[in-house]
Amino acid sequence: MDLHFIPLLQNLHHILEETNKSSSDSNSNVGEPGRAYVRDARAMAATPADVKEYPNSYVFIIDMPGLKSGDINVQVEDENVLVISGERKRENEEKEGVKYVRMERRIGKFMRKFSLPENANMDKISAVSQDGVLTVTVEKLPPPEPKKPKTIQVQVA
Repeated sequence: MDLHFIPLLQNLHHILEETNKSSSDSNSNVGEPGRAYVRDARAMAATPADVKEYPNSYVFIIDMPGLKSGDINVQVEDENVLVISGERKRENEEKEGVKYVRMERRIGKFMRKFSLPENANMDKISAVSQDGVLTVTVEKLPPPEPKKPKTIQVQVA
C-alpha cells in the first residue's frame, strides 16, 4: 500500500468512529464534521478502486456489481478532480411471505474522488461498464516538445 494513503485512511476511520459514538447525541458540537461530510467519507471509504498508469493513460477500475450504466456518474470537477459516484438501491421484492434472512450486499450511495495529474487530458476521458466492473480511462497529454535554444544574432557595432 502506498504510504501516502495511510493518513487519509486513518482520518476516515477516525471520522467514522467519532460519528458512530456521537450519533446518539442530539447536540451538535462546533468543530464536528457535518452530516454531508461524514456521508461522503463513508461512501469513499466503502468504494475500493484500482488505479493503473500506462505509458499513454491512467486507468481507474472499480467493482460495481449489479449496477446499470445509468446508475453511475463519472464527471470532472474543479478542472482536475475525477468523481465517480452513484447509488445502489435495494430490490423492491415486496412479496407476501418473503422476508430477508440476511442482508450483506452493500446498498446506498458510493463515491470516489481522484486528483488527476497535470498531464491528464480532460478532453479524452472514457468510461465503460462491463460485467459489473467500471473502467475509466484518462488519456495523457503528449509530453511537451523540448525547447530549442534561441539563437541571438550578434551585430557589429
